[in-house]
Amino acid sequence: MPSVLRSYERSLERSRISLTREDRPRVFTLCGEEWDLLDEVFAPVFSPSTGVALELLGLNQRPPVPCSGSFLEVGCGTGVIAVMGALAGYDRVVASDINPRAVENAALNAERHGVTGRLRAVHSDLFSGLEEGERFDTVFWSSNYVMGPETYEYRSVHECAYVDPGYRAHRRYLEQAPDRVTPGGRALLHFSDRGDLPALHRMADATGRRLRVLESCRVREGEYGDDIVEHMLIEITRSAG
Repeated sequence: MPSVLRSYERSLERSRISLTREDRPRVFTLCGEEWDLLDEVFAPVFSPSTGVALELLGLNQRPPVPCSGSFLEVGCGTGVIAVMGALAGYDRVVASDINPRAVENAALNAERHGVTGRLRAVHSDLFSGLEEGERFDTVFWSSNYVMGPETYEYRSVHECAYVDPGYRAHRRYLEQAPDRVTPGGRALLHFSDRGDLPALHRMADATGRRLRVLESCRVREGEYGDDIVEHMLIEITRSAG
């Protein structure tokens, strides 16, 4: 893996460009549906990651493969994944994000697609904004898998979607996500080899967690380069013993 793909400076530059591009749309199409895109929110049209996450979860089909139970999307951005989950049949969906504009965006797209009765948009840093004791059958985060320096300080909330300084958020997710699932539920992480997988495994070991790759696919980056990136859907469980 060339080091440039893991460059946090490159990811931060992508964040800046995606906010200021003249062709940044107000409405975009994904999975054959139209979606609203607000300013300051991660734009799925400039990255394959949202489409890949939908594919890994089996939510990219129309009509979707039927789902049931409850679903939490951490870092929801525009809310596409959460809304597609509601359309697939999840009867209780929460879309959470640290970016207030993303929370607004997810609520807007829930209204656009008629699922406001089953989808709640919440301002939350990972799980901090959820109700105490709230559990889900599926917890999912399409993470900001590029590691930044421990000392890096975000210059905008939009950068949170691109880089995780010192993997602080990843460590908290590994620690807390298994505690947010129902008995028999799943804590899932969308990661890629643009991130530091060995570091993630070391954190899992340190926090008493086990990682298992459920699905993977290789995707051309597209908008900002022709590099091939491997994306993974990882299940997080408690280590035995």
